[in-house]
Amino acid sequence: MARDLTPGTGHRRGRLRVYLGSAPGVGKTYRMLDEARRRRDRGADVVVGWIECHGRRHTEAMLDGLEVLPPVHRSYRDADFAEMDLDAALARRPAVVLVDELAHTNVPGGRNGKRWQDVEELLDAGIDVITTVNVQHLESLNDVVQKITGIPQRETVPDEVVRRADQLELVDMAPQALRRRMAHGNVYRAEKVDAALSNYFRVGNLTALRELALLWVAGRVDEGLRDYRASHNIDRVWETRERVVVALTGGPEGETLIRRAARIADRTAGGDLLAVHVTRSDGLAGASSGALAQQRQLVETLGGSYHVVVGDDIPTALLAFARAHDATQLVLGTSRRGRTARFLTGPGIGETTVDASEDIDVHMVTHAFTGRGRLPALGRRHSRRRTVAGFVAGLVVPWLLTALLSQFHDRVNLTTDALIFQLGVVAVALLGGATSALLASLVASALLNYFFIPPVHAFTIGETNNIIALVVFAAVALTVSTVVDHATRLTARAARATAEAETLSTLAGSVLRGADAVPALLEKSRTAFGMHAVALLERTGGEVLASCATAPRDAAPGTTPGAATPGAATPGAATTEAATTEADAAGADAGRGVVLETTEVPVGADAVLVLTGRRLPAADQRVLTAFAAHVAAALERDRLAEVAAEVEPIRAADRMRTALLAAVSHDLRTPLAAALASVGSLRSPDVEFSPEDRAELLATADESLVKLTRLVDNLLDMSRLQAGALTLHLAETHLDEVLPRALDSLADPYAPVRPLDLETVPPVLADPPLLERVLANVITNALRHNAPGAPVLVTASHHAERVELRVIDRGPGIAAEDRDRVFLPFQRLGDTDNTTGVGLGLALSRGLAEAMGGGLEVEDTPGGGTTMLLTLPAAPAPAGPPPAEGPAEHPAEPSGEAPA
Repeated sequence: MARDLTPGTGHRRGRLRVYLGSAPGVGKTYRMLDEARRRRDRGADVVVGWIECHGRRHTEAMLDGLEVLPPVHRSYRDADFAEMDLDAALARRPAVVLVDELAHTNVPGGRNGKRWQDVEELLDAGIDVITTVNVQHLESLNDVVQKITGIPQRETVPDEVVRRADQLELVDMAPQALRRRMAHGNVYRAEKVDAALSNYFRVGNLTALRELALLWVAGRVDEGLRDYRASHNIDRVWETRERVVVALTGGPEGETLIRRAARIADRTAGGDLLAVHVTRSDGLAGASSGALAQQRQLVETLGGSYHVVVGDDIPTALLAFARAHDATQLVLGTSRRGRTARFLTGPGIGETTVDASEDIDVHMVTHAFTGRGRLPALGRRHSRRRTVAGFVAGLVVPWLLTALLSQFHDRVNLTTDALIFQLGVVAVALLGGATSALLASLVASALLNYFFIPPVHAFTIGETNNIIALVVFAAVALTVSTVVDHATRLTARAARATAEAETLSTLAGSVLRGADAVPALLEKSRTAFGMHAVALLERTGGEVLASCATAPRDAAPGTTPGAATPGAATPGAATTEAATTEADAAGADAGRGVVLETTEVPVGADAVLVLTGRRLPAADQRVLTAFAAHVAAALERDRLAEVAAEVEPIRAADRMRTALLAAVSHDLRTPLAAALASVGSLRSPDVEFSPEDRAELLATADESLVKLTRLVDNLLDMSRLQAGALTLHLAETHLDEVLPRALDSLADPYAPVRPLDLETVPPVLADPPLLERVLANVITNALRHNAPGAPVLVTASHHAERVELRVIDRGPGIAAEDRDRVFLPFQRLGDTDNTTGVGLGLALSRGLAEAMGGGLEVEDTPGGGTTMLLTLPAAPAPAGPPPAEGPAEHPAEPSGEAPA
């Protein structure tokens, strides 16, 4: 493959090889060093630009015999950091440079902010680079990883940087094998293992990250394959992966087809299932929206995806969709039309699709509804094609019947001839309508007179009875054909009314279902009426704002993706984002010569629904008015929901106040009564107390007043949190300084609490007095439920820009369904002693933690018990950008790994 030249130079650009890890600890750095040693043995000039071994002896051993460039040291906020010396690597100019941790953020002071930018400079200089990165650091997966692991990834690299790599190798390992590697001490130090296994390295997390990595790499492979096919003008489908498309009509056979297609897709690993429904561009069609909704749910349950395309030529639209998605197989149901219908209308969708499928395998699946007939297209008049076919049939069918009856002229009489001609006229009426039937009756009358009424081969009639018979034949033929055409039209109208009723019923359900009703209604209106674009323009303060817009997600032949300008919606309204999008699409359509029209329907007093596409007939506009009414109802419901959301905090405050009054009556009175009794006894002149008794009474009063003070403080802070009036004074706070003060505030300052590794983590950004309160409450709760004689452990770890502190007990634990309840105010889950407080400790602690930008969650303690996980932001001042946030500090930021 030809190499690109670096702009401004005459040499080629270096080659990039990336080892992509599915999770921390799978062995990326070890594999990178192994590749470096292999190239060195072949005589290549290999230099290690930057490596992170994290104290792993197997990884360090792989460095033997490799040249390692000395790092450059930079000072940042009174701390010294080591970074890769980019200038030294460029001056050394080796053939290959090893750069670990591609997503790393450089310490300020260099010319590049990110390490991947350093790598770009090396590549531009013609130097080959081998690097490593984990899947969680890819920018496009950042939010997905955070949802899975609960840990935000601050160190990211643009997907395009990795996607441009000349060689991409996935380093993968089964979750159970990786957890065993950690247990053996090959990833973290022993004291870090338990916390890592119970947090980031859960089997579910590792499995999800592994799937993300496999899918991302598979997509990268697909991109390369598509580029190769495009560059070599290969239009045929390559069956690299089974992609099965199932066509749905909304009929009762849909579930059978979906399950059959799912079985076909499951026969090969990685098979994809795609369901597609083709809706005609003339609006409401005969598909049952309720049936399609159920079939869509079944498709998604089986792991497939559902798509809707617009097209009048259904076989062409199906095959275009299948080829656009590189489908290898297409599943269709056998026709529900009877033999007569197939004879009259010719080949069906299935046969036409098979004839044009070329390299796509088409499965025609039989089902219980084969040949049982189906309704004509709902809401459609005779198409131009059928009208032309009707005129042709009106001319041809009588001649064919004449040729047929001439063969049996000596065996049938005139009555039989007339009835057979009558049947032909009715068939023509079914195909092309009354006009075609009129033509057929005239031609049939002439042929019947010329060939079958004596004297034959002449247009004269010898007998009066035959004249009457011919006139009656013509009249009956015209009458029957008119009745048949009228009945066909009535059937179409009734079917259309049924489709409209089903559509409106679906709309009502969308409104009642609640969330995202307006976008669903707009999408439904676009597909139902076959429009190019739909926008809801809302008038606020005299301006027109686009509140929602939809466009076709899957374009089919004969359709125009995008939207068009609303036109006369309101002058000057095109400044909104949706209006701009519509204008762009309208320009594209105009360039193709497509004439787009705009239909507007008022939605209440403050909005207008704008549809762009074909011209809507009056019947469709009537249904569109009903759509607008449902949209108006959805908007009104949204407004009412906003009002209810504004009222909810007031109701919550009322509930809190009521609960507060109910809960504190006893808890305030008990310590207050004890303190009053002790002080009153000491002041009594009637009793002479010994020094020991006096000390005991003073201690009782002091203890009661301390409890009362703590209770009142908790109540006041909870009230401030509820009202949003809590004042924070965030500052750099060291955990090893706050914890002793929190322990001193406990009822038993000598309780068995063992802190671990608090001095190894950076300071947090918190309010010191509030953090002290949080720690005291959480540790008090752990001591209350801990196993007798077992100490409560307090450990800390640093994860990117977050610090996690765990309070670990060996008590009975908390059931999964009760973990949210423990953070509700006035809960004493599992407590029977009402003298220990009002149940505000954990609720207040979570509220304070969240107010400081952190959180408080419940985890299981490995081996039994409960772990309270307190998460706080790391203070940025002393730490700055970490030199490499690898697994020694953060399991989400691994680098050099060794094999198990």
